[in-house]
Amino acid sequence: MTVGASGSAITRGPVRPGPGGTGPPDLARDVGDLGQEDPGQDFGQDFGIDPDDLPDGLVVADETGRVICFNAAAARITAVVAVEAVGSSLERALPLEDLEGRRWWALTDPYGGLLTRYGQPERNLLLPGGREVLVSARYVRAYPQGPVRRLVVSIRGTEARRRTERSHAELIATVAHELRSPLTSVKGFTATLLAKWERFTDDQKRLMLETVDADANRVTRLIAELLDISRIDSGRLEVRRQPVDIGTAVGRHIQSITASGQSPDRFLVRIQQPLPALWADPDKIDQILGNLLENAVRHGAGTVTIEVAPAQVKHVEYAHAEHANAEHTHADGGAKGTAVTVSDEGPGIPEESMGRVFTRFWRGSKRGGTGLGLYIVKGIVEAHGGTITVGRGPGGGAQFRFILPVGAPAYLA
Repeated sequence: MTVGASGSAITRGPVRPGPGGTGPPDLARDVGDLGQEDPGQDFGQDFGIDPDDLPDGLVVADETGRVICFNAAAARITAVVAVEAVGSSLERALPLEDLEGRRWWALTDPYGGLLTRYGQPERNLLLPGGREVLVSARYVRAYPQGPVRRLVVSIRGTEARRRTERSHAELIATVAHELRSPLTSVKGFTATLLAKWERFTDDQKRLMLETVDADANRVTRLIAELLDISRIDSGRLEVRRQPVDIGTAVGRHIQSITASGQSPDRFLVRIQQPLPALWADPDKIDQILGNLLENAVRHGAGTVTIEVAPAQVKHVEYAHAEHANAEHTHADGGAKGTAVTVSDEGPGIPEESMGRVFTRFWRGSKRGGTGLGLYIVKGIVEAHGGTITVGRGPGGGAQFRFILPVGAPAYLA
């Protein structure tokens, strides 16, 4: 038996080539040979890996149910000392129970059960103390319907799955809450208009219809945000690059905000020329600017300052940009890019919250919003190969700064 560098324990055995001495090694035979002492060869050496290299827990038992391999991940997940587990019975090393408190090894009976069974699918099981783990098993038989030579068990923690489940539950709860209010309003106003159309004046009808239109826009925006999240999480967010004049885009957004009632004096725009030619998705750039400016107006105070300037981008990865050209670099190795900074003079974001700003459902105040906007902004910026940061502005308020690489197509190089 050998103790691995990370604390795993394994009885070493050879890795054999496939049938005829050619082709890839036979993994089933390799696992089946665990426990046959061969000091001259190490398990997995032909692959350049050790059981400790595996991200999931690996436990292997021989034909008698004795543990012959217990890697470091298994030791970490189960809190069992590897060298103590090796050599003991599988039931003692892994005293698993199902969610109803039944002993799993007695229930599945891998060595004495059906000869046609070749494993157990992944399921939630409990370790002593009630800790939940994900366990699957594979029965390695000497020949079809023969006795079990090796029992290979994979163990994974449930933390990542639980985080995903919580995130999905939060998403469903948020969507349900955000949809309920506008849909209730739409239903109420349309039902009232249909039932009592003749009783209302034209001004009253217009007011109700404008409210319905605004609530319908709110629902449409929420659905668009959910679609964006789905694309970001699955890596399917498409970036359709075109030349973008970001200074003009900033001016267009400010005009839109002032047309809705904000004072033009509240905005200060600084553009440092010359700017490098920027290739980006214009619709998504509008989405970034619209979200950041709306947040500054809604949650901030005082003057909202927008600065656009050339920037150095080092070690840029052009994610989702198949035609990006990485040759646009300065002599110092930094790539050309454009930086946009949006800051306000409001109360700002508490230091303890800055690490959560770009997560789902984070809200800086109770002034509305789904808490999804900044998460989407970060996903869009990164899809362009850029970066975004948050900090405290000169006026004490929140300051968001994103940098986009030039991203010009390779044929323009």
